[in-house]
Amino acid sequence: MAAFASRRATTLNSSLFLNSTENETEWAMALLFVWQFTSVAARVLFEDSAFDDFMWTWHRDVGVLLFTLLLMRGAWRLLNVSRRPTSVSVMAKLGHLLLYALMLVVPLVALLRQYGSGRSLSAFGIPLMPGFEGPEIEWMVALGSIFHGLLGWPLLVLILGHVAMVAIHRRYAHHDVLTRMAGSPSR
Repeated sequence: MAAFASRRATTLNSSLFLNSTENETEWAMALLFVWQFTSVAARVLFEDSAFDDFMWTWHRDVGVLLFTLLLMRGAWRLLNVSRRPTSVSVMAKLGHLLLYALMLVVPLVALLRQYGSGRSLSAFGIPLMPGFEGPEIEWMVALGSIFHGLLGWPLLVLILGHVAMVAIHRRYAHHDVLTRMAGSPSR
C-alpha cells in the first residue's frame, strides 16, 4: 500500500512541482523538437545531402510522435488542472497558451495537407490514415503547405523564448522554474 501511495505522489501534480508524467513528456518533447528543427535545418542548409536524407526521412514520423505526446500532455494537464503549480505571471500563462496553440496547429495543418493529398499516413510503420483515389483536395494541400512551415518558425521562436525565460526567471526573478520542471526533490 505504501508503494502505491508513493507512486501516486509522483504521478500527481502539486502546488509546487510538476509530476513525473508531465516532466518526462516535456523533456521527451524537447528532444523531439530538437530533432524536428534539426531536420528542417538539414533540409534548408544541406539539401540533397546524406544528412538531409537521413533527417528528413524521419520528419513525419517524429512529428506524429510529437503530436501524440502533445495530446497526451494536454489531456494530463486538463486532468490535473486543479493541482498544477501556479503560473509565475500572466505573461507566462499567455506564453504557454500561445506555445501550446502553435504546437497543436502546426501538426494539424500538416495532417490536413496529408489528407488533402490523398496519400496514406504511416508513422514508424503503423498505418494511421488511409489514402484515397481521385484528385487531391487542393485547398487542404495549399493551406497545409503554406501554414505548416510558416507557423513552424514562430513555434521555434516561442520554444527558444521559453528556454530563455526559464534562465531569466532563475537568474533575475529568483523563480526557480527549472527545479519545478525537473520535479519534486523527493522523487
